Amino acid sequence: MNLPYEREEKKISNEELIKTGREILRKEAASLEAAAGRLGDEIVKAAHLVSRCGGRVVVTGLGKSGHVGRKSAATFASLGVPAFFLHATEGAHGDLGMVCREDVGYFLSNSGETHELIDIIPYFKRIGAPIIAVTGNPESSLAREADVVLNSHVDAEADPLGLAPTSSTTLQMAIGDAVAGMATLLLGLQKEDFALFHPGGSLGKRLLLRVRDLMGSGDKLPLTNVHARVRDAIFDITSKGYGATAIVGDGGELVGVFTDGDLRRFIEKNGVEGLEHPVSEAMTTHPRVISPDSLAVEAVRIVEQWEVSALIVVDKDNRPVGMVHIHEILKAGVA
Repeated sequence: MNLPYEREEKKISNEELIKTGREILRKEAASLEAAAGRLGDEIVKAAHLVSRCGGRVVVTGLGKSGHVGRKSAATFASLGVPAFFLHATEGAHGDLGMVCREDVGYFLSNSGETHELIDIIPYFKRIGAPIIAVTGNPESSLAREADVVLNSHVDAEADPLGLAPTSSTTLQMAIGDAVAGMATLLLGLQKEDFALFHPGGSLGKRLLLRVRDLMGSGDKLPLTNVHARVRDAIFDITSKGYGATAIVGDGGELVGVFTDGDLRRFIEKNGVEGLEHPVSEAMTTHPRVISPDSLAVEAVRIVEQWEVSALIVVDKDNRPVGMVHIHEILKAGVA
C-alpha cells in the first residue's frame, strides 16, 4: 500500500509528545470556554424548542459533523427527548418522509455551507418544522435559514497541523450536551425516569432496583424472640443462610441482631454454657437497618461503610420485614 507519508516513527522525546498532547487538550478546553462565554439567549431558545417538541429531534450532518450528530441524537434520546439521526444525503433521496411538522431539525455543519444539508432545508420550511443550526459560520447559508443559530466557531483546530476537525467537533458535541441538559431541566426528568431508558445495564439496576426487590422475607426471614436461648438463635441463623437473625421483642419490634460473629465471641467468653443464656445477652443492639423502599445502591453504601454482610429491612414501625445480604446485591449487579 502506497501512503503519502512514511509510516516509520520519527524520533520524538516523551516530553515533547506529552507537551503536544497537553496543548491539544488545552486548545480544545479554550474553545469550550470561549463558547461558554459567547452563548446566550439563543441556546435558551434551542432548549425550549427541544423540550416543547411534539415529535422528535431530527439530527442531521455529514462527515465528522455527522459522527457528532449521531452521538447528539443518542444523548437526546438518553435524556428522554425522542430523537434520531438523519443522514443528509439519504434525506435528499427519500428519507425526508420520516420527518413530520411536529419535529425539530438539529443541523450540524462547521462551514454552514454543506450543500447536502442546504438541499433539505426547504422540506423543513415547507412542513413548518423549526431548525436549530450548530455552525461555525453565523453568516452562512444554513445560519440564514435557521430559526436558532448556535455559534460553534473555533479560532483554530487543535491538532498539530491545525487542519483536522478536533476543536470544532468537540465544541459541536459539547453544545449538543448543553442543549440536551437544559431540555432535561425543562422537562423535569428525574433519576428514576433516566433509569427507565437504561434498564439493561448496571446503571439501570443502580437506579431502579429497590431493597424490597432483593430482600428475603416471609419464611426466608430469620427472626428470634428476645427471650429465646442462644441455642435457639443458632438454628435461626443456620437455617436461613444469612449468618444472622433479627432479634425482636414481644410486640414484633426490632431490638437487636445476633450474628455468627456474636456467637463466636460469646462462646469464647462463656464457653459452651453460654448456649443456654438468653440471646439478649449475646446480641448486638442498634443493628444497621434499611427501608424496603430504599435503593439497593444505598444498601451497598451501608454495608461497605459499616463492614457488615447483611442488613435488616424494617418498616416504618421498626418491625423487621426482610433481610438483604451483600451476596444478593452483588448477584443482582448493583455494586
